[in-house]
Amino acid sequence: MTGRPRMTLSGVVLDSLDPHELAAFYRRLLGWEVQQDEPDWVKLAAPDGGPGLSFQAETAYVRPAWPAGPGDQQMMVHLDILVDDLDVAGAHAVAAGATLAEFQPQDDVRVYLDPAGHPFCLFVSE
Repeated sequence: MTGRPRMTLSGVVLDSLDPHELAAFYRRLLGWEVQQDEPDWVKLAAPDGGPGLSFQAETAYVRPAWPAGPGDQQMMVHLDILVDDLDVAGAHAVAAGATLAEFQPQDDVRVYLDPAGHPFCLFVSE
């Protein structure tokens, strides 16, 4: 084999105790449709054909702390979501079930927590 094999990122997977509950939140937040629905797995399809967002059941899931301190469960990944208006998008996120994080490290980005505690960021393009 020569060179790098073709690889395409097809999605991001978030663990949770209840993948259906978490998928329902992101469906409300993003407006994406369910592409795959199984007892321990749900996949949402990006409307533009880009990478999807999946949720899998993890019985040993531990909610991350934001920001994490010594000995806390740290986040393993977070989502960055481009928005047109931080205030409008933030209100929508809260209405969908997100919580505004207490700690906000930047003025032009808003950190929210999904129902399973995964941080995600809303930001506007410069």
